[in-house]
Amino acid sequence: MSRAPLPLRTDERLIFALDVPGKVQALEWVERLGDAVSFYKIGMELLASGEYFDVLDALAARDKRVFVDLKFFDIPATIAGVIGRLSQWPVSYCTIHGWHPEMMAAAAAANRSDMRLLAVTVLTSMGRPDLAQMGIDREPVDVVVERALAAQRAGIDGVIASGQEAAPIRAATGAGFSIVCPGIRPGGPVGDDQQRTVGVAQAFADGADAIVVGRPIRLAADPRAAALAMQREIADVFK
Repeated sequence: MSRAPLPLRTDERLIFALDVPGKVQALEWVERLGDAVSFYKIGMELLASGEYFDVLDALAARDKRVFVDLKFFDIPATIAGVIGRLSQWPVSYCTIHGWHPEMMAAAAAANRSDMRLLAVTVLTSMGRPDLAQMGIDREPVDVVVERALAAQRAGIDGVIASGQEAAPIRAATGAGFSIVCPGIRPGGPVGDDQQRTVGVAQAFADGADAIVVGRPIRLAADPRAAALAMQREIADVFK
């Protein structure tokens, strides 16, 4: 059975994507952003450095929440082993792929902590032509909602999905299911590899629990100021 959404302070609803090559760069960003960011996503690029769990520990030592975004996908027994071990670490969110009901059920059963598991539905860099190349000739929203419902039935706690699909996911799954939205573009589309994007306030208005932001903060002239501006926008939503 899916668990209730992670209790989050308003400032924890902004998750910064710490897409960097190593620990030194990761901690430089944490210092640069200071109290503007309380929640960090660490993914595959950092994993390849060999310093992944050093960064995880460093974030936890600074009282930051951690989102492990490694999109696990394997046979159920292997995924159960991975999630069982990962649940020993101070992790708030973790992603697994939402394509395999038995695998998702095994992951949910192996989770022995307060970590919330999020199923990856359809990557925000993909559109209908990309799905068609994979043999799925349907609109992304239909595939996303179908996978969200399958994840919920399997006991997964929520999904990570485009903000464009937050409203239909919320309508289909109800209030007790977590929705975390990447691909946030405060000023609108910017021509990068993210196709299905929305702004900050829209994501929350449509039912998101938290948003993941990378390049709009990282590439800003003043990253801390950009993060604080988003925090103010989120605070306005939750007044």
